[in-house]
Amino acid sequence: MFRTALLRATRAAAQSSVRAAPVARTAVRSPFVTSRISSPAPRIAAIRCYASSSGLGQEEVTGRILDLLKNFDKVQDPSKLSASSHFTNDLGLDSLDTVEVVMAIEEEFSIEIPDKEADAIHSVTQAVDYIMKQPDDDCNETGRQVEMEKSE
Repeated sequence: MFRTALLRATRAAAQSSVRAAPVARTAVRSPFVTSRISSPAPRIAAIRCYASSSGLGQEEVTGRILDLLKNFDKVQDPSKLSASSHFTNDLGLDSLDTVEVVMAIEEEFSIEIPDKEADAIHSVTQAVDYIMKQPDDDCNETGRQVEMEKSE
């Protein structure tokens, strides 16, 4: 009951309220406002420089590959594991195991090794040499410069 009375009172108040009529104003030009002649925006050359570290060192790459091989369950004799270890002769891996090791190296270093080069990797030294020859995401040691020109 109270609710209905409140709603009726609110509706009545809303209908009886005086609404202000819009006021018509004439547009007056102010003598203080001057028109500007806009000139075209100048071309801006922006240069972004990205600096990075000098990349992976040979010792770090070798250590990561050796750690990967230590955790590989098909290595028969982990005592023979060294930087000069051959996958087949020293570690007792067959061709399928070698392919798995190369795939694990690809995942570890976030690279893709083409099949021809992957078939040529048979030792830790060859894997390290291949990784060291790869560019670091097309960046050199001092960083990469990207030039962008802003055009109209």
